[in-house]
Amino acid sequence: MSLLEEMRVIERALVDYFRCPERFVKMSLASELSAEEGFFRFGAHICYGQSSRGSRSPVLVKDLYDTAPAVTAESGLLRVPFDPSQVVDNLRLERYIGDTRSAAARRPTSWQRRYYSVRRFMPTVLRRVLQRTYFRDFKNLGFPRWPVDDTVDQILERLLLLSLRSQAMAGVPFVWFWPDGAPSCAIVTHDVETAVGRDRCSWLMDVDDSYGIKTSFQIVPEERYTVSLALLDEIRNRGFEINIHDLNHDGHLFSDRAEFQRRAKRINQYAREFDARGFRSGQLYRDPDWYEALDIAYDMSIPNTAHLEVQRGGCCTVMPYFIGDIVELPLTTTQDYSMFHILKDFSNDVWKTQIESIVGGHGLASFIAHPDYLGDDDARQAYGALLDRLSRLREAGRCWVALPGEVERWWRQRSRMTLAPDRDQWRIEGEGRERARIAYAELRGDDLIYRVEPASASDTGTSGA
Repeated sequence: MSLLEEMRVIERALVDYFRCPERFVKMSLASELSAEEGFFRFGAHICYGQSSRGSRSPVLVKDLYDTAPAVTAESGLLRVPFDPSQVVDNLRLERYIGDTRSAAARRPTSWQRRYYSVRRFMPTVLRRVLQRTYFRDFKNLGFPRWPVDDTVDQILERLLLLSLRSQAMAGVPFVWFWPDGAPSCAIVTHDVETAVGRDRCSWLMDVDDSYGIKTSFQIVPEERYTVSLALLDEIRNRGFEINIHDLNHDGHLFSDRAEFQRRAKRINQYAREFDARGFRSGQLYRDPDWYEALDIAYDMSIPNTAHLEVQRGGCCTVMPYFIGDIVELPLTTTQDYSMFHILKDFSNDVWKTQIESIVGGHGLASFIAHPDYLGDDDARQAYGALLDRLSRLREAGRCWVALPGEVERWWRQRSRMTLAPDRDQWRIEGEGRERARIAYAELRGDDLIYRVEPASASDTGTSGA
């Protein structure tokens, strides 16, 4: 591999994340990478992959080798002791979990699948006792960070900062993350798990509409309950969105690859019948290496921090990303069921903390609120408070509150946009550019700050920094 080819490979994640001109990012490997993968640090950030300096631990330990001092700059070229694109992929796709050479290590165990197969037949009190017992150590899990982990985003920001310094540049132009210059984004989704939840869908749409927020409903197409055309039509006609939720929600979707592929054909059929473009698995079971069998535009099954999910892990980012041609919209906040029945918290304090962290980091705040679990007053009041908070953020201009499908379409358009030089200015090229904004990532001391140009500057071009 030539130096130029090597640079393009390791720069890929950074250029794709920021949608900045390639000439502003110049990185190469410091030396040959190790044969084995493991955990190491890049400053304060935990990484997983190969490296060319120090040691790598097969398990997460407290004193990991820090590769940051091995980063050097020479004639404007940043030399790094690991492949940033590999590390980012390993985190987003949860390849740091267990034996990363085995996909089975990332799937739920047989007892977990058996539990979820009989879960709906258990008395509620027994089910919640078992769940609290299983999750009692969730705050002791060191990685990903609780309650929000933005390791991927921080690694890429740090690398861009170092790249700017290596080339003695004050800033770099890029395509802003969200349309119309919105500082952040939020989506609200409803997984309909039972007939009780199905029968609350109309009521829940009324609640959402009262705050001016449109949401998506993930429907289980087989076995759990009947799905009437009238309900699907009502959801669509009222401006809400329909997605597929697993196949039958029995906990076995990812138990075996051949079985998954068989079920994926049925899921794809229902997606066409329901005119659904999105998918979420039951219990957030997942194996992104198998997603190619799904004929969907986007997935919403990978948590940011899966401390309160049966399948632990997390993608460590608050931004959407691609898995092949599928846009992943990660779940970046705690599910309502976990909030209300595992944490026994109806104060919304965890949601508030997560919202401020995600919005402050210009990310995607994504929520699951099950109609099945909104039957009592405390839960309804907590959910109403969440909608009120999101509507206030929207009114204050701090957040774009959208449907998942709108976010997927935007992220797909943005991924194809480029910045083209126009004399001493820049212009955005690509479908959807009328809503896109030029932004600058600029050095301010030891920090990287963002400055978003107004619409007029994006339309006519803006001076290079």
